[in-house]
Amino acid sequence: MTGARSLEIRPLDRTGIAHAVDWAAAEGWNPGLDDADTFGTADPAGFFGGYLEGRLIATISAVTYPGSSGGFGFIGFYIVEPEQRGRGFGYQLWQHGMRHLDNIPVVGLDGVVDQQPNYRKSGFVLAHRNIRFAGTLPGRTSESTADASTVPLDVLADFDAQHFPVPRPRFVELWRSQLHGQTRVLADSGGLNAYGTIRQCRTGWKIGPLFARELVAAEELLLSLAHRAGPGSTIFLDVPETNAAATRLARKYRMEPMFETARMYRGPEPGLPADRIFGVTTFELG
Repeated sequence: MTGARSLEIRPLDRTGIAHAVDWAAAEGWNPGLDDADTFGTADPAGFFGGYLEGRLIATISAVTYPGSSGGFGFIGFYIVEPEQRGRGFGYQLWQHGMRHLDNIPVVGLDGVVDQQPNYRKSGFVLAHRNIRFAGTLPGRTSESTADASTVPLDVLADFDAQHFPVPRPRFVELWRSQLHGQTRVLADSGGLNAYGTIRQCRTGWKIGPLFARELVAAEELLLSLAHRAGPGSTIFLDVPETNAAATRLARKYRMEPMFETARMYRGPEPGLPADRIFGVTTFELG
């Protein structure tokens, strides 16, 4: 890295967040059509841009989820314009994002695998890989599943919190209300058994989260969500490698691995129920 000029770093407004999402699309990350609005509303103070001579050249998100134990942070959208890479600008913005999360006891990220050594220098430790599977699914209607709007938000948020480091009711409210998506649940007299969202992306559709108490419920909900996409649609599912049943489920429907990330944490690794996480919510916000 050569000596870098100082960036002007400031919070991103909605236009800037939309710019970051466009860059993510250019990098092949395939964001959802509603991601800019959803992410920006979830934590408006968690997105930063690096400006050189008044022009945006780098972005990062350092989103905070409040919690009684100090909360949880997540790093995403760490992108530098290709022609500006290798000049130290990204590292300046990275340091700013990390300072923003200084008081957060646990911070996570889903990084590209070859960047693991750099993340380790900032105290991040590998937890597991996430594998993105892609394919077409035989979507089907199911009387066992229902639209998430039929479930009180506190019930849905409580189920989500069983699979995430801290409760995130505001995010769940936004996530289930996306214009180009649908959130469905599977429940019985004992409560929720599964919860998942499908959202339309720049290419195809992504399912995430897909949280379920057991495999049968996960499969039922997976196919119910796929029905929303329509026949022949490409569907993506981001599977933690720690859930072998989720990998088998993806392969059962001939979905193929196409991309992977390294889930890493700075601070104690959250004790999440790996066998119930069949699909990660989003690589950008956790």
